[in-house]
Amino acid sequence: MRKARFTTRGRSFLSAGLTLVIGGALLGFPDISRLGGLLIVLVGATWWMALRRDRTVEVHRSLRPSIVTAGSRCVIDMEFRNSDRRRSRYGLAEESLAYALGEPPRFVLPGIAPGESRVVSYTVAPRIRGEHRIGPVEISVRDPFGLTRRHITVDALDQLLVLPRIVPLGASHPPGAGAGHEGTTPAMIALHGEEDVSLRTYQDGDDLRKVHWPATAHRGELMVRQLDRPARRSCVLVLDSRGSAHAGHGEHSSFEWAVSALASIAVRMYELGYLVHLVSAETVAGGHHLVDLPPDATQLWFARARLGEDSDFDAVLQGAHDVAGSGAVVVAAVADDLSGFEESLGSLRQPGASALGLVLNSATFGGATVPVPAPLADFGWRVEQVDADTTIERAWSSITRRSLIRVGAL
Repeated sequence: MRKARFTTRGRSFLSAGLTLVIGGALLGFPDISRLGGLLIVLVGATWWMALRRDRTVEVHRSLRPSIVTAGSRCVIDMEFRNSDRRRSRYGLAEESLAYALGEPPRFVLPGIAPGESRVVSYTVAPRIRGEHRIGPVEISVRDPFGLTRRHITVDALDQLLVLPRIVPLGASHPPGAGAGHEGTTPAMIALHGEEDVSLRTYQDGDDLRKVHWPATAHRGELMVRQLDRPARRSCVLVLDSRGSAHAGHGEHSSFEWAVSALASIAVRMYELGYLVHLVSAETVAGGHHLVDLPPDATQLWFARARLGEDSDFDAVLQGAHDVAGSGAVVVAAVADDLSGFEESLGSLRQPGASALGLVLNSATFGGATVPVPAPLADFGWRVEQVDADTTIERAWSSITRRSLIRVGAL
């Protein structure tokens, strides 16, 4: 997009020209009128040239690194290349950035010869995780007389993926994770003599009685149970992304606390040798909650988590039931308003398995103080009530050391 406008100097020249033309005609001084006409022609000619002159500028970015953690820095190199046949003029370039990336940088661009390029760099330090837009670029160019300014929009778009902050959780572990010898991967004990169940896509010759219908409905393709003796424990992480239940803004919101907490817990569970299933609105939509995710993929899904509708939480809980039935440890970060979801969420805990609930007092993240009920304790969950000033380390340490007697499971 190209827009040509008069600068203050250009408007002044145009006004002066009109004044001289009219004044010279009224006073009978044709030379003054001719001078005014010359000014008008000069302004009109520069404006016409600004409209028709084609200036082709290409912008390419290089992000170092392309994926960062919230609070860390990313260096962005911008290459401006002149693909026109004429030399570009002196101009001012301004980058467009998402709000979370800070103030948009501005650069002075010298004239660039045909086929040549100039590279400028700037640094951003995003404080909020997510996918953040970079671009387009606005370039402002003046004519040699400074009478007009032309704006060029270069639609060069990129995205910076920012991972959530990871908080070290020390040596704490969920109840039951201490079985086995130190430094070894503990074998999971199947509940009630059952074997561990994993899922895979249907292959010709598979027994149709082994089709897992809930998983098939989620994935849109036939999924079958594969019975194996389990060698590793599994953990199910449940993220509540109901927009109506969370409060606060930016990095200090209750939702960001929940995302950062579960991301940190995921790292800790990987350290303990667990298989991790992330159940969120995004993973359920694509059926990715049905498979144990590698550490890097889990953090990428956390980075893309967004607030959604209340109806999405129904699908999340159904997805959690699909993968929690084999006695997995369940860890949920949920808002305190669980009206209508208590039974479905509470029943995720299987007999003999552990379930940990980080219940966020959302009102405190918005500046208010409201008592938090803990209905999950009635289902045998270990529950930790989280306020805006509660740290992730303290919440995890408290909930992993809490006894079942205190939470009502015994």
